[in-house]
Amino acid sequence: MKILRFTSVRLFLSAESALYIWFLLADLFGADSKYVKYTAIVLCFLFALYLALRGGDRLMAAALGLTVAADTFLLLLEDLYGLGVALFLLVQILYLFRIRRDTGRQTRLYLRLALLSAVLCLEYLLALLTPLHILAAVYFSAFIGNVIECPRGGLFFWGLLLFLCCDICVGISNAPALFPVRWERFAHIGMWLFYLPGQVLLVLSGITVSFKERSTV
Repeated sequence: MKILRFTSVRLFLSAESALYIWFLLADLFGADSKYVKYTAIVLCFLFALYLALRGGDRLMAAALGLTVAADTFLLLLEDLYGLGVALFLLVQILYLFRIRRDTGRQTRLYLRLALLSAVLCLEYLLALLTPLHILAAVYFSAFIGNVIECPRGGLFFWGLLLFLCCDICVGISNAPALFPVRWERFAHIGMWLFYLPGQVLLVLSGITVSFKERSTV
């Protein structure tokens, strides 16, 4: 890939790889890794901001900024979960803007309403219709809709897909009684196994032609 020739990208990937290995090993051995994980996400935002300032996609920098804010509540503080989910919903709205910009197509509202209805029905059957779960249903249905409507094959699509795999693991972890024990054990590690690579790909998808032409590092 052409972008990997940039020194700045290589440094970013090296730093993220080191943090990734660090927290995966910590998770395997039961050590606290939330500060390492949070550092990795902050680094994603800072690099997205760097790209935006050099001609890259500003929308991606804004989305990563909201991602850091959401992880501040969900990961670092472990508090105000509703606010964290709401911030991630805003992230998906920004990603929808990018999808519409990249494809030039209107959003398929019928698809998104059908997805939301299906998720809410599932929550009703599982007796999970609390305000937080309803907000999570809106977020998750919007996320699935973005993955379905996203153009296939690029860094942005694969980043969204890995991000979605992370959220599926989060759902399994939050409802362990509904799944086999081995699924819950994998989901505990799988969340960040998928999450950080997904965020890194989303950041790199913000490298535009204008950045490639202007970059000298």
